[in-house]
Amino acid sequence: MEIRNQSSATEFILLGFPVHPEKQLLLFFIFLTIYTVTLLGNLTIFIIIRMDSRLHTPMYFFLSILAWVDVGFTTVTVPKLLADLLSVKGTISFSACITQLFLFLAFGNMDTFMLAVMGGDRYMAICHPLHYAQIMTKRFCAVTVSCTWVIASLHSALHSGLAAKLIYCDSNKIQHYFCDLPALLKLSCSDISLNVLVLSTESTAAAVSPLLCILISYGHIIIVIMRIKSSQGRKKAFSTCFSHITSTVIFFSPIIFIYLRPSSVISLDKGIWISITYCMLTSMLNPFVYSVRNNDVKEAFKKFRGTLTGSQ
Repeated sequence: MEIRNQSSATEFILLGFPVHPEKQLLLFFIFLTIYTVTLLGNLTIFIIIRMDSRLHTPMYFFLSILAWVDVGFTTVTVPKLLADLLSVKGTISFSACITQLFLFLAFGNMDTFMLAVMGGDRYMAICHPLHYAQIMTKRFCAVTVSCTWVIASLHSALHSGLAAKLIYCDSNKIQHYFCDLPALLKLSCSDISLNVLVLSTESTAAAVSPLLCILISYGHIIIVIMRIKSSQGRKKAFSTCFSHITSTVIFFSPIIFIYLRPSSVISLDKGIWISITYCMLTSMLNPFVYSVRNNDVKEAFKKFRGTLTGSQ
């Protein structure tokens, strides 16, 4: 109640995508398909990793966590978007908007942290194979995931808490399909200097740090791989990293383009379309990226499919 009293806006209107109303039904079916594929793909990855004992390793444990995070990340925004595409006016209450912002930032940061953790796992497996089993224990993996959740939640609480304290009196129309932080800041008629400062410092660090960890890890990995005399050995080592590198590029590229560039460089309309890449497409593609070139996952999937067929 205290949060609402500090703002004259009791609800916001999500303007969604800048398209003609007759095209909204087409967008609905496109995004419904993306969301359905995302749920089925990531839940399947999670289930087969849990069912197949051959996949009970740190690498696949982190992949199963990433699958759950991807489900949560898309669920925060897409169901609301689908409902708004079928409604005349997409409204969202003030408290629901701040909650959506908190969950979006939490799952989004958890995604970046998990990609960094998975990069560290590949570093240990390739650069320090003799110590891998001693360091990457179940306890260590569980503690690592727990710590990333805590850090992501604290980061999210900081930004959503600062946004909740702002006064929104100029307009209640958000030029986005969800309560994204830059779009919210443009609506405020109070001083947002602290929000901008935190966004340009802490938020930048939170996004860049995982990416730097990944780059440093792969810097060492490349050096070690290039020292392998066998071309077949180098190919095998590179193949274990291909899926992770692909997911990292797909996820980080639009985030850097939108959040780490001056607001004058990119319009909100362009930002809305670009956000689809990391909000929807990355989560949908990850199960395919990690399974197409992975024989262990493909074999586990065949076993899982055989189990379903046999039960019928």
